[in-house]
Amino acid sequence: MDVEKTIRNLKLRGYSVQHFATGAEARDYLAGQITGTTVGIGGSMTVRELGLYDALSADNQVFWHWVVPGPETLQKANAAAVYISSANAMTEGGEILNIDGNGNRLAGQVFGRKRLYIVAGTNKICPDFESALARARNVAATRNALRFEAKKTPCKLDGKCHDCRSADRICNALLVLWAPMGGMTSEIILIDEELGY
Repeated sequence: MDVEKTIRNLKLRGYSVQHFATGAEARDYLAGQITGTTVGIGGSMTVRELGLYDALSADNQVFWHWVVPGPETLQKANAAAVYISSANAMTEGGEILNIDGNGNRLAGQVFGRKRLYIVAGTNKICPDFESALARARNVAATRNALRFEAKKTPCKLDGKCHDCRSADRICNALLVLWAPMGGMTSEIILIDEELGY
């Protein structure tokens, strides 16, 4: 993985990029940048591992369905001025990939925000699109399926995506960001730690 190449290409695509050695530094940076506003958070182990919900709740109104479950929280998160998500994978060429089951995380990244932050460990960086897609499907998505005890998907048995037709399928859509979406300030936060799935 070539972090510097990834950063160069993200910038060429129009993203602002911040690069931190530790998650604590990234958390402190975001807490300083995001104040006095509404914040929506998409499902993200990276966000959980960084403690971002608590860090941002001191100075903002934060909506995260992992803390307050339910459709009302999802709707408020997607109406927030700032949205925070992670990435299932990222290419050295600067493409950002996410797979989702409900679509809330994807919707939050493409429309209606004033600011979007995508927070990811450098472990998410892959050489090219094919390897990034393989990572999103066979690492991130399958590990995510394991979190849901009641879900019965074949990937839980062998850690491999089967493009299943299970009623419990959690991989219903793929989003590839090639550049920031119009009308949103988009910033990528890269952290030199293994974070999330």
